[in-house]
Amino acid sequence: MGGKRHLALADSLIGGRRLSWPSPIGDVVPEIDKYRGKPVVVLASGDPFHYGVGDLLMRSVSADEMLCLPQPSAFSLAAARLGWSLQDVSLVSVHGRALEGIVRYLQPGARILALTWDGDTPAKLAKLLVARGMGASTLIVCEAMGGAREMIWRTTAAGFDLSDVAALNTIGLEIVASSAATTLSLAPGLDDSLFENDGQLTKREVRAVTLSALAPRQGELLWDIGLGSGSIAIEWLLRHPSLRAIGFEADATRAGHAARNAATLGTPDLQIVAGRAPETFAGQPAPDVVFIGGGLSNPGLFEAAWAALKPGGRLVANGVSLATEACLIEYFTRHGVELVRLDVSRAGKAGSGNVFVWRPAAPIVQWRARKP
Repeated sequence: MGGKRHLALADSLIGGRRLSWPSPIGDVVPEIDKYRGKPVVVLASGDPFHYGVGDLLMRSVSADEMLCLPQPSAFSLAAARLGWSLQDVSLVSVHGRALEGIVRYLQPGARILALTWDGDTPAKLAKLLVARGMGASTLIVCEAMGGAREMIWRTTAAGFDLSDVAALNTIGLEIVASSAATTLSLAPGLDDSLFENDGQLTKREVRAVTLSALAPRQGELLWDIGLGSGSIAIEWLLRHPSLRAIGFEADATRAGHAARNAATLGTPDLQIVAGRAPETFAGQPAPDVVFIGGGLSNPGLFEAAWAALKPGGRLVANGVSLATEACLIEYFTRHGVELVRLDVSRAGKAGSGNVFVWRPAAPIVQWRARKP
C-alpha cells in the first residue's frame, strides 16, 4: 500500500498485490482490515508519525501489530540543509489544510518549516506574506530532498518569481516584519481593529478578561453561542493548536464576518453553525467549555447549553442589558460560583479644545460557573 510515486520507486521489490491510496485516504483503514493476519507493507516517506500516515493507521491497528521503520522526515532533512535547530523552529503542515493556518506562527524573527500541498503553495505563501507586510521575509523552497532531483531555492517573498516548483517540496521561512506588518500578539486581547464587525464586538479589555475566565486547557472544545464577529472563539483557538471551537450564529452577515476574521487571524478551523440556538445544538459534540455572548433571552437557550456541557465543564456568560443582567443574577443565585461586573473607561476629548475626560463604556456583567 502506498502512493503511486512510492509504488513506482519500489517497483522491482514488490511481489504481492499493489494498492494505491484511495480518495479520501481514510477509506484505506477498512481496506487494510481485510488483510488482518497477513503481511501488509505500507510505504511512506520520512517519519510516518510526524504529520504522516501513522496516526491514521493507528485508528485500526495497535502498536504491537505494527513494525514502523521511520526515516528522516522532511523537517529533519530541511533543518539539516539549512542548519536550523528544530527545537527553535515552528513545524507546520499546510498539506490538506487551509494556508491561513500558518498565520499564527508569523512572528518577527521566527523560523518556520512548512510541509506544502503542491508546487503552487510557495507562490501562494509568498503572496500571503506580502499582503501582511512581511515581503522582506526569506522564503526557501526545498525540492525533492534526499533524492537525485534535490534542489534548494532562496528568494524573498516580495521577489518570488519561481516557476515549475516540484510538487514535492518543503518551505523554510525566516520572517522579517515591516513596521506596518500585521502581526498577532501572543497575549489575549487583540486590538479591536483586527476584527471585521458591525459593532457587535466583545471589546479588547473585556475579551482578555473573558479568555482568562474561560481558562482554556489543551484539547478542549468551546461552544461560542452568539458568535458575532468570532473574536472570543478566535482568541480561544489562538491559545493552543490543540483547541477546538464551534460558533453558533443566527445572523448570516455576522457569520460571514466571523469566517473572514478566522481566516485572516490564522484560525480557519473555526467551525461555524448558522441558525438560531438552541435548535442548532442538535448533533454537535459535547463542549468542555461554553461561552454565551448573546441570545440569553432565547427560550431554553441556557438550559440546553447547560445540559450539553460535560460534567465538570465551565460556562462563562457576558451581559450588557438590564434584562440579561437579571438573567445572570438568577443563574448565579441558582448555580453559584462567581458573578463580576467589568467597568472600562477610555479617555476622550471634551469639546473642541485639548481637554480629555473619562468616557465610560457600558458595564459588563459576567457570570462564571462550573457544572457539577
